[in-house]
Amino acid sequence: MRAVEIRGFSLDQMAIVERPDPAPGPGQALVRLRAASLNFRDLLTVQGKYNPKLKLPLIPCSDGAGEVVAIGDGVTRVRPGDRVCAIFAQRWIAGEPTRERLRSTLGGPLDGTLTELAVFDQEGLVKVPDHLTDEEAATLPCAAVTAWTALQGITAGDTVLLQGTGGVSIFALQLARLLGARVIITSSSDEKLARARELGAAEGINYRETPDWAARVKELAGGAGVDLVVEVGGAGTLKQSLQSVRMGGTIALLGVLAGNTAEISLPLIFMQNVRVQGILVGPRESFEAMNRAIALHQLHPVIDRVFPLEDVRAAFEHMGAGGHFGKIVVRI
Repeated sequence: MRAVEIRGFSLDQMAIVERPDPAPGPGQALVRLRAASLNFRDLLTVQGKYNPKLKLPLIPCSDGAGEVVAIGDGVTRVRPGDRVCAIFAQRWIAGEPTRERLRSTLGGPLDGTLTELAVFDQEGLVKVPDHLTDEEAATLPCAAVTAWTALQGITAGDTVLLQGTGGVSIFALQLARLLGARVIITSSSDEKLARARELGAAEGINYRETPDWAARVKELAGGAGVDLVVEVGGAGTLKQSLQSVRMGGTIALLGVLAGNTAEISLPLIFMQNVRVQGILVGPRESFEAMNRAIALHQLHPVIDRVFPLEDVRAAFEHMGAGGHFGKIVVRI
C-alpha cells in the first residue's frame, strides 16, 4: 500500500512510500481510506512544532474516511462495505478526556489517515452519514466535532461570534445556524464574508478595516455582547473576545492561530462572570450525535479544495498560506 510518511520535521522530508498491507486482528477492522482532510495541527506536526518528540517515521493526519474491507474476529460494530470515519482519539469513547485516552490520537502519536489502508479498533470507528461523499466525510472527525463541542448549550436565538473562515469556524457557522443561533463572523476578506453570509451568517466584520472589532461586535449584539465566542486565534484575539462576550457568556478556546501566550486583564473574566472553556475535539458519542444532526438536516461540509495524494505537499502548503475557506482535502 501507499502511505505518506514524515521522515523528518519539514515538508521536504515528507514522502509517499510503500508499506506492507496490514491485516485486522480480533476486534479490529481494515479500512480502505478514500480521503483525508487537513487540520492546522497536521501542518504543525509535519513542521515539528506540535510535538518535536514524536517518534518518526509517522503517517500524518487525524481525519479520514473510507470503506471497511475486512474485519477480525469478534467485530460487531461494522462490517465490510460500511463507510466509516476514524475518531480522533481512538480510546475516547465517552465522558471526559484523560491522559490515557489522549495518548491514542491519530496523526501523532499513532499513525494517521494519509494512507491507502489502515487497521482500527472497531470502537474507534463511526459510520458516515449516507448523503456525504468520501471527501465530505473526511472533514468531520476534528473540525466538525470540535465545532459541535464548542456549541454545546447554544440554543435558538443566541448570538455566536466566529473568527475567520477556516475549517472549525465554517463548521461552527453551519452548525450554529442548524441550532437556530445568530452568527457574527470576522475575516480579513470581504469576499469570504460574503460567502459566509451565503451560508447564513447574519453579520460580517473585516478585522483589517475594523481592528477594534470588539466594539463593533457588541454593537451588533445589541450592546450586551454575544452569548458565545468560538476562539480560534488565541493570544492575538483573546482580549477582544473577552470584550465581545456578554456578562455570564462563554469563550470556547480551541486554537492558537494568532499566538500561544497572552497577557490578560483578569477582571475581564471574573467581573463579567465569563466562562473560558478549553475545547479539545470530543469523544465518539459526540461524533455520533453530531452525525445524526448532519444526516437529519442533510448538511454538507464546505470544502475549499481537493488535492490528489501525489500533490500532498501542495495541500500542506495551501494550509500554510492560510487563504482557504472551509476544509482542505486529499483524495487517496
